[in-house]
Amino acid sequence: MPQVILYTTPTCTYCKSAKAFFEEHGVDYEEIDVSQDVQKAQELIEKTGQTGVPVIEIDGEVIIGFDKRRIARALGLD
Repeated sequence: MPQVILYTTPTCTYCKSAKAFFEEHGVDYEEIDVSQDVQKAQELIEKTGQTGVPVIEIDGEVIIGFDKRRIARALGLD
């Protein structure tokens, strides 16, 4: 199973969609709330240049936003 990290905030609608997608497909993921973890938020900015969420990392591949098709491909679900 791939390693999945989901960078989120509590108010992010697309983050909720990503979580529902992962749960629907039985994908384990680590959720990092960047609104609560300043160090992880800074890491995210350094890694991606992005301040927005969701950012999803699947086995090192960074996906900006809830790109369902790309996520499914990275997880081997397509």
